[in-house]
Amino acid sequence: MARQALVTSKWLAEAVGAQGKMRLLDASWYLPKLRRSARSEFKRRHIAGAAFFDIEQCCDRTSPLDHMLPSEKSFADYVGNLGIEKDTHVVVYDASEFGAFSAPRVWWMFRVFGHRAVSLLNGGLRNWELDGGPVSGKYQRPAPSEFRGLDPEPRDNTEPGHIPGSICVPFNSFLSTSGHFLPKEQLQTVFGRAGIDLSRPLCILCGSGVTACHVAFAAHECGNLEVSVYDGGWSEWYTRAVPEHVISEGRGKHL
Repeated sequence: MARQALVTSKWLAEAVGAQGKMRLLDASWYLPKLRRSARSEFKRRHIAGAAFFDIEQCCDRTSPLDHMLPSEKSFADYVGNLGIEKDTHVVVYDASEFGAFSAPRVWWMFRVFGHRAVSLLNGGLRNWELDGGPVSGKYQRPAPSEFRGLDPEPRDNTEPGHIPGSICVPFNSFLSTSGHFLPKEQLQTVFGRAGIDLSRPLCILCGSGVTACHVAFAAHECGNLEVSVYDGGWSEWYTRAVPEHVISEGRGKHL
């Protein structure tokens, strides 16, 4: 059953004590050069009752690219071990200072595999705490379930740049200074100012398919469901494309 895509701290605080199957996931992840361990931070502080979703573990481990989508079976096994079943309402958040960084990626992953009962916590852990929500350093592993559900480039071997004809819209354009997603009307304005026609299908990419999901989520909130995310992102395009299909702001790509 479909659920509201964007939920508030107030909604979550009330839902935690209500009846029904819900699983809260901390989907924090940071760029490697920041040298932050999302898992270690989770162990010290997370929303009470949350489990940790590791995009570096729930991925295609055979791919040379970072955290690409896993197979359907691998995804089902991973989320099943987090106690998630096909009728579980999943709520994802992250601990980024932006209010949302990697959580939209996990929201998108669930939708790719056919799980529609998934929501994003607006404002993330940052605003959950500001709103007085409880955090904890304690974690009790959930009982496994069987799941079925259909700036400078941070990577050393990749130059900054873009695909010819693409439009640049920074992921934080869709977030307020408080870390919340902007209201629908303002999201539409962001797309409009960038020259993006929301009545047409969109293909979105970023470095490796994480923050592109902010754009996918924002388009979804505006009613555009014809959105695809290029999972390999710029890191794959730069590696595989011929030089004339790479517009680089760095040294450029050579044969």
